[in-house]
Amino acid sequence: MLVIAVWQGLVSFGFAPAVLLPPPGFVFSRLLQQLVTWTFQQEIAATLIRLFAGFAIAVVLGVSIGIASAANPAINAVVRPIVRVLAPLPKVALYPALLLLLGFGHGSKITLVAADALFPILLSTYYGASTVEQKLIWSAMAAGTPRYEILFKVVLPAAMPSILTGCRIGLVISCIVVFLAEMITSTDGLGHVLVTAARTFQAVDMFVPLITISLLGLILNGLLGVLRSYLLRGFPEA
Repeated sequence: MLVIAVWQGLVSFGFAPAVLLPPPGFVFSRLLQQLVTWTFQQEIAATLIRLFAGFAIAVVLGVSIGIASAANPAINAVVRPIVRVLAPLPKVALYPALLLLLGFGHGSKITLVAADALFPILLSTYYGASTVEQKLIWSAMAAGTPRYEILFKVVLPAAMPSILTGCRIGLVISCIVVFLAEMITSTDGLGHVLVTAARTFQAVDMFVPLITISLLGLILNGLLGVLRSYLLRGFPEA
Protein backbone atom coordinates (compact mmCIF):
# COMPACT_ATOMS: atom_id res chain seq x y z
CA MET A 1 0.00 0.00 0.00
CA LEU A 2 2.88 2.38 0.75
CA VAL A 3 4.31 1.84 -2.72
CA ILE A 4 0.94 2.62 -4.33
CA ALA A 5 0.58 5.76 -2.17
CA VAL A 6 4.04 7.00 -3.18
CA TRP A 7 3.26 6.15 -6.81
CA GLN A 8 0.02 8.15 -6.68
CA GLY A 9 1.81 11.03 -4.97
CA LEU A 10 4.48 11.20 -7.67
CA VAL A 11 1.79 11.42 -10.35
CA SER A 12 -0.53 13.80 -8.46
CA PHE A 13 2.20 16.33 -7.64
CA GLY A 14 3.65 16.23 -11.12
CA PHE A 15 7.02 14.71 -10.26
CA ALA A 16 6.56 12.26 -13.14
CA PRO A 17 4.53 12.82 -16.31
CA ALA A 18 1.45 10.63 -16.65
CA VAL A 19 2.66 9.58 -20.09
CA LEU A 20 5.63 7.79 -18.49
CA LEU A 21 4.15 6.97 -15.07
CA PRO A 22 0.38 6.54 -15.34
CA PRO A 23 -1.78 6.76 -12.20
CA PRO A 24 -2.11 3.45 -10.35
CA GLY A 25 -5.89 3.57 -10.75
CA PHE A 26 -5.55 3.47 -14.54
CA VAL A 27 -3.07 0.60 -14.35
CA PHE A 28 -5.16 -1.56 -12.01
CA SER A 29 -8.28 -0.85 -14.04
CA ARG A 30 -6.45 -1.98 -17.16
CA LEU A 31 -5.18 -5.05 -15.29
CA LEU A 32 -8.73 -6.09 -14.39
CA GLN A 33 -9.78 -5.66 -18.01
CA GLN A 34 -6.85 -7.76 -19.23
CA LEU A 35 -7.32 -10.57 -16.72
CA VAL A 36 -10.65 -11.59 -18.24
CA THR A 37 -9.29 -11.74 -21.80
CA TRP A 38 -8.23 -15.07 -23.28
CA THR A 39 -5.11 -13.56 -24.86
CA PHE A 40 -3.73 -12.26 -21.57
CA GLN A 41 -4.57 -15.51 -19.81
CA GLN A 42 -2.50 -17.34 -22.43
CA GLU A 43 0.43 -15.00 -21.73
CA ILE A 44 0.17 -15.76 -18.02
CA ALA A 45 -0.06 -19.49 -18.74
CA ALA A 46 3.09 -19.40 -20.90
CA THR A 47 5.02 -17.68 -18.12
CA LEU A 48 3.74 -20.08 -15.45
CA ILE A 49 4.59 -23.15 -17.54
CA ARG A 50 8.20 -22.02 -17.87
CA LEU A 51 8.38 -20.96 -14.24
CA PHE A 52 6.99 -24.21 -12.82
CA ALA A 53 8.98 -26.44 -15.18
CA GLY A 54 12.28 -24.72 -14.41
CA PHE A 55 11.57 -24.56 -10.69
CA ALA A 56 10.57 -28.24 -10.56
CA ILE A 57 13.80 -29.26 -12.30
CA ALA A 58 15.80 -27.12 -9.86
CA VAL A 59 14.06 -28.70 -6.85
CA VAL A 60 14.64 -32.27 -8.03
CA LEU A 61 18.28 -31.69 -8.95
CA GLY A 62 19.06 -29.43 -5.99
CA VAL A 63 17.61 -31.75 -3.35
CA SER A 64 19.10 -34.88 -4.93
CA ILE A 65 22.61 -33.46 -5.38
CA GLY A 66 22.54 -31.72 -2.00
CA ILE A 67 21.63 -34.85 -0.06
CA ALA A 68 24.03 -37.02 -2.08
CA SER A 69 26.87 -34.57 -1.44
CA ALA A 70 26.17 -34.50 2.28
CA ALA A 71 25.98 -38.29 2.49
CA ASN A 72 28.95 -39.21 0.27
CA PRO A 73 32.38 -37.53 0.64
CA ALA A 74 33.40 -38.62 -2.87
CA ILE A 75 30.38 -36.93 -4.44
CA ASN A 76 30.98 -33.89 -2.26
CA ALA A 77 34.57 -33.67 -3.49
CA VAL A 78 33.30 -33.47 -7.08
CA VAL A 79 30.32 -31.19 -6.49
CA ARG A 80 31.93 -28.63 -4.16
CA PRO A 81 34.42 -27.09 -6.66
CA ILE A 82 31.76 -27.03 -9.38
CA VAL A 83 29.37 -25.15 -7.10
CA ARG A 84 32.09 -22.72 -6.05
CA VAL A 85 32.76 -21.86 -9.68
CA LEU A 86 29.20 -21.78 -11.05
CA ALA A 87 27.16 -20.43 -8.11
CA PRO A 88 28.49 -16.82 -8.32
CA LEU A 89 28.22 -16.79 -12.12
CA PRO A 90 25.28 -14.71 -13.43
CA LYS A 91 23.38 -17.38 -15.33
CA VAL A 92 21.83 -14.85 -17.68
CA ALA A 93 25.29 -14.59 -19.24
CA LEU A 94 24.75 -18.15 -20.46
CA TYR A 95 21.45 -17.29 -22.12
CA PRO A 96 22.89 -16.58 -25.60
CA ALA A 97 24.54 -20.01 -25.57
CA LEU A 98 21.27 -21.60 -24.43
CA LEU A 99 19.45 -19.90 -27.29
CA LEU A 100 21.91 -21.37 -29.77
CA LEU A 101 21.62 -24.84 -28.25
CA LEU A 102 17.90 -24.99 -27.39
CA GLY A 103 16.32 -22.38 -29.62
CA PHE A 104 13.87 -19.58 -28.83
CA GLY A 105 11.12 -21.81 -27.43
CA HIS A 106 10.39 -23.04 -23.93
CA GLY A 107 13.60 -25.05 -23.59
CA SER A 108 16.09 -22.21 -23.28
CA LYS A 109 13.94 -20.27 -20.81
CA ILE A 110 13.17 -23.31 -18.65
CA THR A 111 16.86 -24.20 -18.55
CA LEU A 112 17.80 -20.66 -17.51
CA VAL A 113 15.19 -20.69 -14.73
CA ALA A 114 16.39 -24.09 -13.51
CA ALA A 115 20.06 -23.02 -13.58
CA ASP A 116 19.36 -19.88 -11.54
CA ALA A 117 17.08 -21.53 -8.98
CA LEU A 118 19.26 -24.64 -8.58
CA PHE A 119 22.05 -23.33 -6.39
CA PRO A 120 20.02 -21.81 -3.50
CA ILE A 121 18.12 -25.10 -3.23
CA LEU A 122 21.26 -27.23 -3.53
CA LEU A 123 23.20 -25.24 -0.93
CA SER A 124 20.28 -25.15 1.51
CA THR A 125 19.76 -28.89 1.12
CA TYR A 126 23.44 -29.61 1.64
CA TYR A 127 23.54 -27.43 4.75
CA GLY A 128 20.40 -29.00 6.18
CA ALA A 129 21.54 -32.56 5.51
CA SER A 130 25.05 -31.87 6.86
CA THR A 131 23.74 -30.53 10.16
CA VAL A 132 21.45 -33.47 10.96
CA GLU A 133 22.25 -34.72 14.45
CA GLN A 134 24.44 -37.80 14.28
CA LYS A 135 22.57 -39.49 17.11
CA LEU A 136 19.50 -39.70 14.87
CA ILE A 137 21.52 -41.51 12.21
CA TRP A 138 23.22 -43.76 14.77
CA SER A 139 19.85 -44.69 16.28
CA ALA A 140 18.49 -45.62 12.86
CA MET A 141 21.61 -47.67 12.08
CA ALA A 142 21.39 -49.41 15.45
CA ALA A 143 17.79 -50.34 14.62
CA GLY A 144 19.01 -52.04 11.43
CA THR A 145 17.71 -49.43 8.99
CA PRO A 146 19.44 -49.71 5.57
CA ARG A 147 21.61 -46.76 4.60
CA TYR A 148 19.44 -45.66 1.67
CA GLU A 149 16.35 -45.70 3.92
CA ILE A 150 18.17 -43.52 6.45
CA LEU A 151 18.50 -40.85 3.77
CA PHE A 152 14.75 -40.80 3.13
CA LYS A 153 13.43 -41.54 6.62
CA VAL A 154 15.92 -39.59 8.76
CA VAL A 155 18.11 -37.16 6.81
CA LEU A 156 15.49 -35.81 4.38
CA PRO A 157 12.81 -35.08 7.05
CA ALA A 158 15.40 -33.52 9.38
CA ALA A 159 16.74 -31.31 6.59
CA MET A 160 13.26 -30.27 5.42
CA PRO A 161 13.22 -26.80 7.07
CA SER A 162 16.44 -25.84 5.32
CA ILE A 163 15.28 -27.38 2.02
CA LEU A 164 12.03 -25.41 2.04
CA THR A 165 13.92 -22.20 2.81
CA GLY A 166 16.05 -22.82 -0.26
CA CYS A 167 12.93 -23.55 -2.30
CA ARG A 168 11.41 -20.27 -1.23
CA ILE A 169 14.48 -18.36 -2.38
CA GLY A 170 14.58 -20.38 -5.60
CA LEU A 171 10.92 -19.60 -6.32
CA VAL A 172 11.51 -15.85 -6.07
CA ILE A 173 14.53 -16.16 -8.35
CA SER A 174 12.46 -18.20 -10.81
CA CYS A 175 9.83 -15.45 -11.05
CA ILE A 176 12.49 -12.85 -11.80
CA VAL A 177 14.45 -14.94 -14.29
CA VAL A 178 11.50 -16.19 -16.35
CA PHE A 179 10.28 -12.61 -16.74
CA LEU A 180 13.75 -11.43 -17.74
CA ALA A 181 14.18 -14.27 -20.25
CA GLU A 182 10.85 -13.43 -21.87
CA MET A 183 11.87 -9.78 -22.12
CA ILE A 184 15.12 -10.66 -23.89
CA THR A 185 13.66 -12.98 -26.50
CA SER A 186 10.17 -14.41 -26.64
CA THR A 187 6.98 -14.33 -28.66
CA ASP A 188 4.71 -14.83 -25.66
CA GLY A 189 4.65 -14.53 -21.89
CA LEU A 190 4.39 -11.55 -19.54
CA GLY A 191 7.90 -10.34 -20.31
CA HIS A 192 7.05 -10.24 -24.00
CA VAL A 193 3.89 -8.24 -23.21
CA LEU A 194 5.97 -5.63 -21.37
CA VAL A 195 8.51 -5.26 -24.19
CA THR A 196 5.76 -5.00 -26.81
CA ALA A 197 4.00 -2.28 -24.81
CA ALA A 198 7.27 -0.39 -24.29
CA ARG A 199 8.03 -0.44 -28.02
CA THR A 200 4.65 1.10 -28.78
CA PHE A 201 4.88 3.62 -25.89
CA GLN A 202 1.83 2.17 -24.11
CA ALA A 203 2.79 3.05 -20.52
CA VAL A 204 -0.35 1.63 -18.91
CA ASP A 205 -0.01 -1.69 -20.72
CA MET A 206 3.69 -1.75 -19.79
CA PHE A 207 2.92 -1.67 -16.06
CA VAL A 208 0.24 -4.37 -16.27
CA PRO A 209 2.63 -7.35 -16.73
CA LEU A 210 4.94 -5.93 -14.06
CA ILE A 211 2.14 -5.92 -11.52
CA THR A 212 0.90 -9.31 -12.72
CA ILE A 213 4.26 -11.05 -12.20
CA SER A 214 4.57 -9.35 -8.80
CA LEU A 215 1.12 -10.60 -7.76
CA LEU A 216 1.93 -14.08 -9.04
CA GLY A 217 5.12 -14.05 -7.00
CA LEU A 218 3.23 -13.02 -3.87
CA ILE A 219 0.58 -15.70 -4.39
CA LEU A 220 3.10 -18.47 -5.09
CA ASN A 221 5.24 -17.42 -2.13
CA GLY A 222 2.16 -17.48 0.09
CA LEU A 223 1.18 -20.94 -1.15
CA LEU A 224 4.70 -22.21 -0.52
CA GLY A 225 4.51 -20.73 2.97
CA VAL A 226 1.28 -22.65 3.61
CA LEU A 227 2.91 -25.84 2.32
CA ARG A 228 5.92 -25.20 4.56
CA SER A 229 3.71 -24.79 7.62
CA TYR A 230 1.92 -28.03 6.78
CA LEU A 231 5.08 -30.06 6.18
CA LEU A 232 6.83 -28.65 9.25
CA ARG A 233 3.90 -28.83 11.61
CA GLY A 234 5.93 -31.14 13.89
CA PHE A 235 8.94 -28.82 14.02
CA PRO A 236 9.20 -26.28 16.87
CA GLU A 237 10.39 -23.43 14.59
CA ALA A 238 7.47 -23.90 12.19
